[in-house]
Amino acid sequence: MTFHGKLALVTGATRGLGWAVAEALAAEGAHVLMVGRTQGALEELYDLIKKNNGEATGVPMDITDGDALDRLGASIAERWGKLDLLVGNAGVLGPLTPVSHINPKEMDKVLAVNVTANARLIRAMEPLLLQADAPRAIFTTSGAAQKCRPFWGAYSTGKAALDALVKSWAHEHENDELRVNLLSPGPVRTGMRAQAMPGEDPDTLPTPADIAPLFLELLSESETRTGEIVEFER
Repeated sequence: MTFHGKLALVTGATRGLGWAVAEALAAEGAHVLMVGRTQGALEELYDLIKKNNGEATGVPMDITDGDALDRLGASIAERWGKLDLLVGNAGVLGPLTPVSHINPKEMDKVLAVNVTANARLIRAMEPLLLQADAPRAIFTTSGAAQKCRPFWGAYSTGKAALDALVKSWAHEHENDELRVNLLSPGPVRTGMRAQAMPGEDPDTLPTPADIAPLFLELLSESETRTGEIVEFER
């Protein structure tokens, strides 16, 4: 199996893309650390992975809790000594409203989840990734970061900031084995997409399981790209 013996961490694993990627990684032999806020969903995914002879550990956590991320890093270091694969997938849509109408607390939440939490995640996990033979990291972005459509200001800002953060981190490691990229899946049949586009027919969209193989490609040892935004091709 492609990822046999590797340790992977996936945030936002309780639904959508995170769920599909965690399931796919486990099916290919990785031990998956499933990070998410909903205990029941983590247990459901754990049972599914175990049923298919995979290995996983549920990590119930709000990723905006930076101290909890630090503790998770320490726990991984103590138990495994390294982290092979990192998938920063957790994100929130935020309000779809004119920029001048964005509630400050809602803007703070979008930036906390989509940007600051990922900065803390990188801070906590980089030392562990550098202990792996072929470390790989992927973060989920969106075309909204470049399109900047009306009323999408909060989400577009968060994803644009994430792009800058991750690309900078990638370039810092061009001379070692760590490869870091962003994956832009486009419209996908997820709860977030339904929230953003309630009138859209979900059957016209690819499923999270359709996107998962591209995540696995970017996490493979043979992947050489770094610092890029890779788009899912329909």
